[in-house]
Amino acid sequence: MPRFSVIVPAYKVQAYLHECLDSVLSQSYPDLELIAVDDRSPDACGAIIDEFAARDARVRPIHLAENQGLGNARNAGLAAATGDYLLFLDGDDTLTPDALRSIADRLKETGEPDVLVYDYARTFWSGETVPNAAAAQLTERGPAPFRLADRPGLLRLLMVAWNKAYRREFVEREGFTFPPGYYEDTPWTYPALLAAESIATLDRTCVHYRQRRQGNILGTTSRRHFDVFEQYDRVFAFVDSRPELARWRPVLFRRMVDHLAKVFTRRDRLPRGSRAEFLRMARAHYRRYRVPGAPVPLSSRPRHALVRLGLHRTFRALQLASALRRRTARLSARLLRSVRRGALRLHYRVQLRLPLRADRAVFAAYRGRGHGCGPGALEQAFRGLAPHMRTAWIARPEHHHTIPPGPRRLRPGTAAYWTALARSKYLVNNVNFDRRVVKRPGQVFVQTQHGTPLKHMGLDLQEHPAAARGTDFDELLRGVDQWDYVVTANRHTTLTWERVYPGGYTTLEYGSPRNDVFQRATSADVTRLRESLGIPEGTVAILYAPTHRDYRRSMRTALDLDRLLRRLGPRFVVLARAHHAYGAPLVTAPGGRLIDVTDHPSVESLCLASDALVTDYSSIMFDYANLDRPIVIHADDWEAYEAARGTYFDLRSFPPGAVARSEDELIDIFASGHWRGSRSTQLRSAFRERFCPYDDGRAAERVVRRVVLGTEEARLPHVIPLAERRPVPSAAAALARSPLATVPQPASPPALTDRL
Repeated sequence: MPRFSVIVPAYKVQAYLHECLDSVLSQSYPDLELIAVDDRSPDACGAIIDEFAARDARVRPIHLAENQGLGNARNAGLAAATGDYLLFLDGDDTLTPDALRSIADRLKETGEPDVLVYDYARTFWSGETVPNAAAAQLTERGPAPFRLADRPGLLRLLMVAWNKAYRREFVEREGFTFPPGYYEDTPWTYPALLAAESIATLDRTCVHYRQRRQGNILGTTSRRHFDVFEQYDRVFAFVDSRPELARWRPVLFRRMVDHLAKVFTRRDRLPRGSRAEFLRMARAHYRRYRVPGAPVPLSSRPRHALVRLGLHRTFRALQLASALRRRTARLSARLLRSVRRGALRLHYRVQLRLPLRADRAVFAAYRGRGHGCGPGALEQAFRGLAPHMRTAWIARPEHHHTIPPGPRRLRPGTAAYWTALARSKYLVNNVNFDRRVVKRPGQVFVQTQHGTPLKHMGLDLQEHPAAARGTDFDELLRGVDQWDYVVTANRHTTLTWERVYPGGYTTLEYGSPRNDVFQRATSADVTRLRESLGIPEGTVAILYAPTHRDYRRSMRTALDLDRLLRRLGPRFVVLARAHHAYGAPLVTAPGGRLIDVTDHPSVESLCLASDALVTDYSSIMFDYANLDRPIVIHADDWEAYEAARGTYFDLRSFPPGAVARSEDELIDIFASGHWRGSRSTQLRSAFRERFCPYDDGRAAERVVRRVVLGTEEARLPHVIPLAERRPVPSAAAALARSPLATVPQPASPPALTDRL
């Protein structure tokens, strides 16, 4: 039997059905059956379904003898389904690329739950894509699977059938079917969530929910909207049939009232002359299902008053008054912001007319996140090699603690900030400065970027709209036109940047300044860093630093780090660092041998403190290779990542060390000693030769001497060959190799949780 049964009802969606069915059949996870149900559609839907069935044996066409509506069409698909899990997809919506693979992976990770809830995005006919506003409820942090009582916030999500995967045995056991009429999702979704003994979430956009300009059923004016009352009757009848669910009545009551108020207040749903009748029925349902004494949130009280008392005109007056109050507050705040912006703009224009200060340099990194990366190394080199220079660092207030003594601290958007940008001769950043910055004649902009590229960047993102996320490419190129110098670490980066960031700048292929510290640090520095992080003496510290996924809103913990440590034994410690794009730690309960280092200000310090790196596709691997320490790649979703983002080479074919395609393979690599074996060393050596030719500890010096001091190219410090470099050894290198070469395997078979 297939893993998934994808059920697609079709009625008057001939313009969209091709794209819908293609989105299912082109999934990278092929173990599926596509049950396409022609609900006696008067257009070409039936013929389209038959065409797909003739081309692909996975398509199972069903043609209904008469039009039965969306609910019964889905029921027909249910009766024919044989997959482990049921998914529903409306005929005008689409699955995102690799959605089924992500769903399958998450189902396996969470032990085959009854229901898996995943994310969606609205795609409008205008081309606009709007993410789910309630996606925060889909966080994968915390226990999984769980019951609804553990995460009641899931009831705030859109109550539809197509943003969930349902275990077929669970659906059959409970006897769930769809009722006829509009709002048929309501008495399906609520009971499914309430009855499920195990629920999991997937924080990934798996469905594009099409918002048509015309033709949306719920956007049509019809008495069929009165069906909403019968649908909630079915919901409460289900709750009444199970006394253990009585606790959910207040929540369901509030959701019902909000839903009825929404239907009533939408001007495009109820026919003229039927609004009073709808309000009378809403009042009757309010009295029938109200739970006395149950609290009502303050924000919901106007809607409850509308339904309970039928105060339509009063409700409209309150709505208008509230809207007027909000508008007045917004206008006042906007006016104050405009006055401040105008004053700062005038100040900046005045500063632009004053002379440049040749002894001033201003630095920033990662849009104000703090001192570090290439600009951080160059700022220190400016002060060390050109002591006449006065430096300033731009950072948001919460990151000012990362700025060392020496540079002046600037807050973005202040008068001092604009003064520094207008009058400093040197501008250094690893991204672009504020788009309003005017680069003056005589100013010198040094762009360091932030790492060697594996994933597609710059203009190449035009082919990957999900990764581009609305990037203004014209604005990007205007920023590129301000660059005078671009610092690169290797030929691969030089060639890539000059193609994807085309401009008139000069490339300084001198090495990465942020990696200088790897050649200058001492064993005493390593010991001090390990003590500050709480790494026990005599242990092997693995730095785990995965990159972000462009198709996910939150960090996906691809590894069970607790299990990893349990299997490797007490000699290993994991330093877990989440990608800064997610703004949250990688682990929810750090402690003991699992240390969260997400907020540590210096990733270079973490590299020095660790003994090995485990990453997926992060550019940290190119930097870490300079330490000549073991690197292990965990590439469990390479195909999905490559499809969503695009890469410049197949990392699996040219890795910096051992490659694991699953968690068990990763454990085996460390348990067998392969992580630091001869083959891994050979791979790392080839990787270093290609990507680390100039990182000899003097990259920042070369940049400053060339750009600031005007040293001729031929007189710059010569590059130390790889064979002559002596990066500081790891703490584990000083330990006896034999205890670390292998990890004792358990004498008895692993626990059930280890085998799943």
